[in-house]
Amino acid sequence: MNLLSVDRNRIAPAIAEQAVEWLVELQGGEVSEQRRQAWQDWRSANAEHERAWQRIEAVNVGLRGLESPAALAALGAPAHRSRREALKLLMLCAMVGGGAISLRNSEPLLVLRSDESTSVGERRALRLADGSRLELNTASAVDIHFDAGQRLIEMRQGEILVDGVADSRPLRIHTPQGLIESRGGRFNVRVLDRSSRVSLFAGSADLLADGQRQSLLPGQQTNLSPTRIDTPDSVSEDSLAWTRGMLVASHMRLDDFLAELGRYRHGHLSCAPQVAGLLISGSYPLDNTERILAMLPKALPVEVHSLTRYWVKVHPRATG
Repeated sequence: MNLLSVDRNRIAPAIAEQAVEWLVELQGGEVSEQRRQAWQDWRSANAEHERAWQRIEAVNVGLRGLESPAALAALGAPAHRSRREALKLLMLCAMVGGGAISLRNSEPLLVLRSDESTSVGERRALRLADGSRLELNTASAVDIHFDAGQRLIEMRQGEILVDGVADSRPLRIHTPQGLIESRGGRFNVRVLDRSSRVSLFAGSADLLADGQRQSLLPGQQTNLSPTRIDTPDSVSEDSLAWTRGMLVASHMRLDDFLAELGRYRHGHLSCAPQVAGLLISGSYPLDNTERILAMLPKALPVEVHSLTRYWVKVHPRATG
């Protein structure tokens, strides 16, 4: 495994963010002398600024030393939106995370080297060669292998909705945990940490893992892991709210709600243990996560503390 080591003296996230923005700007093409002077002024204004810049230069060199073509792509073409975002996230994680970070299987790089992908907060729909429709949720990446003998979608990460058409070739979805096979139908697949959640809304789907085979009926969902397939239970159409750009919560714990919301924005989003169990309900537009965070104190006895836009934590509301 390729590792990029960084020292354990953390750079403050606000300063790290500034350093990352400077690096992306300086690597983005023509930079005026005025902007270069502003960069030099920023470096000399504070010892921590200079330390952040020295750190990011070391991280930059480390990334360029990796053999991964995806890392080189992220560094070599920052003008492309998804690559700019991947570079920013890689750099910020390296600068404020401490210790070492793994890059071979990091999410930004998986996105960069896949056939089809979305960045954090992006959703996209496309038509496949057989006429099937594929929708990708936030931070999703797939490889597509369609030929005369097969219809295969290999999921690397994220979540997809498939509206598959009938065909002599079965439509197969391969996830890190197992295989889903369908002759045509509407189903959602989400890759989790140790399993894949499969939800069937129409048609048919069979799940295969470790010699086991489980058929789903429309309206059922289950989790697929490398060694087992869970007993199916019922699924709600609310789980597809993301295809309409919405997050629907029904008496959802606040920590679970923030975990879902965090999928659609960069950086760290969490809450203090004292408020984790508060319940929240409603429908929330995913295209403006800042607005959702801003309304939380109106719905719950909480305060939202933002160190930077990349580091947000929800605390109990102060009394007094």
